[in-house]
Amino acid sequence: MRKRSLISAAATLSALGAATLAYAALVERNMFTLRRFDVPVLEPDAEPLRILHLSDLHMMPDQRRKQEWVAALGGADPDLVVVTGDNMADPEAVPGVLRALDPLLSVPGAFVFGSNDYRGPVWKNPLQYLMPDREYVQGVELPADELRAALTDAGWADLNNARTVLKAGGRSIELVGVDDPHVERDDYASVAGPISSGADLHLGVTHTPASGVLDAMAADGFALLLAGHTHGGQVCVPGVGALTTNCDLPTSMAKGLHRWPGSDAWLHVSAGLGTHPTAPIRFACRPEASLLTLIPR
Repeated sequence: MRKRSLISAAATLSALGAATLAYAALVERNMFTLRRFDVPVLEPDAEPLRILHLSDLHMMPDQRRKQEWVAALGGADPDLVVVTGDNMADPEAVPGVLRALDPLLSVPGAFVFGSNDYRGPVWKNPLQYLMPDREYVQGVELPADELRAALTDAGWADLNNARTVLKAGGRSIELVGVDDPHVERDDYASVAGPISSGADLHLGVTHTPASGVLDAMAADGFALLLAGHTHGGQVCVPGVGALTTNCDLPTSMAKGLHRWPGSDAWLHVSAGLGTHPTAPIRFACRPEASLLTLIPR
């Protein structure tokens, strides 16, 4: 009797595990969600400003559902679009990325790249993400320059180790950004400095929410910091949350809007819209884009 009970329990657990995996791979991975946040960073009596934050598309050429969902976000009527990297997951992904972004390219925009805009993914044991000192392995070269040219030709600002001021929503917005700290391409020192008093709003942008970069941006006075990279943990424990952020960001800040410690800055981390192609699952962490409505303090 005991043996039969153990066999029955093992079979039940196996079936539950298989059903959970199927849900994570076939259902939740495609449950694209638009999150909405109010961020109190504007001057008193200022009109609201809408920022659409996109991240971590990890686009494959045949992901038409994702492309169509992103393209429809133009209906959210953003004043500014900010993309925080890891757009590609295949050397042939640029047309799919541009198909997704095309309706948004008429809106003022800015972008930084992540490591998976330069080099493609390679197979890895997902448990390695829980090992902070693992060796980082890069895959095939990706057409970063082709994507960069397409976005800048459309008028979007390239913020990879760059600083600029643009107009959006009737406001003057100062932006600073870095290339991906995850692969040591960041050079904030080359663009550091106090915020401009002539701008109405100040944004800091990075793919990986590395604390050193965020601390420096906040110290310079940037009021809102935008990042991706974490996938929100990608596979989370209900009631607990993310198990890893794949960087030195606390797991409690793996996604969503938070105050950056020790400063007046806000940090928004997008859980992103894609997955690593060799681990195409999400659990308790839907793929997302975010519409940030900036309001008076």
